[in-house]
Amino acid sequence: MSHPYEDELRVGLAVVRSAARICQVVQSAITPEVLDKKDNSPVTVADFASQAVICHGLSQSFPADPIIAEEDSMALHQEENEGFLREIHALINAHYQTATQNEICDWIDRGGSKEFAPRQWTLDPIDGTKGFLRKEQYAISLALIIDGQLKVGILGCPNLGTTNDSGDSLYYAVAGVGAFATQLNESAEVRQIHVTKTTDSTAARFCESYESGHSSHNESAQIASQLGITASPVRIDSQAKYALVAGGEADIYLRLPAKTGYFEKIWDHAGGVLIVQEAGGTVSDLQGKPLDFSKGRELRENRGVIVTNGALHATILAAAQAVTAASQAGG
Repeated sequence: MSHPYEDELRVGLAVVRSAARICQVVQSAITPEVLDKKDNSPVTVADFASQAVICHGLSQSFPADPIIAEEDSMALHQEENEGFLREIHALINAHYQTATQNEICDWIDRGGSKEFAPRQWTLDPIDGTKGFLRKEQYAISLALIIDGQLKVGILGCPNLGTTNDSGDSLYYAVAGVGAFATQLNESAEVRQIHVTKTTDSTAARFCESYESGHSSHNESAQIASQLGITASPVRIDSQAKYALVAGGEADIYLRLPAKTGYFEKIWDHAGGVLIVQEAGGTVSDLQGKPLDFSKGRELRENRGVIVTNGALHATILAAAQAVTAASQAGG
């Protein structure tokens, strides 16, 4: 089906596939090298290499488009991290194209946009780095945002294809066109995906963040109990949870506030949100409002994220509001 974003989708899929190949090489290593960022979260050579490849590919095709991405090259210029940069350089030259270390740092910093722009991309080169380090789930998330509206969303989930029912590892959506799943192999079959039609909350399957620091597991458990959900939650890292809901392998994804004053970053949600919505699902915050991607790097107008198959949304939202309100009242 033709649409106005054919070029953006084609380029986006190509660069995500290229980045995924590098991530797979790094994850297969026994102990990938890690740096600790200022917030104590880990970053690997794959995070930097993935961002470099994607930002470079986007810039080649859309040089005027700003990119809001998670990483920057500042730490790579420090003397103690010279070996880290050399490894990134070797990865890109072996699996993407020849470039100097300075060029690679420039590619990474192409993702340094801070403010909202009428047309922009947002990128998480590896969403779920801790899952990546455990050799479990992670996602490469890319989205095109125009006038604050999601237009193209792509999730590369290299490990999901080994564990989900369909074997799919690449998910994408275009606004008004639909959501689709395929494999990282360019010649693989593409299929349109849809959320489940589950209306009975007791039969619902839900997933949440693996890390309790990302989402309140206690409140999620209370919501599940209130709704009569007896199945244990599927806890996996990254926006792979959005892919599970969009593909009909889960009905609910809850990301409930775990830190006072914390705002979600747009790169942690943009790609997945559009895929779920185009698959027929619903995404809102705890107030029932759509996520607002017009405030720059953060979702400053939203608190919490509720993702469902749509049919269950009102029920899940009401339960989540009741549980979080009671938790706040209890101090």
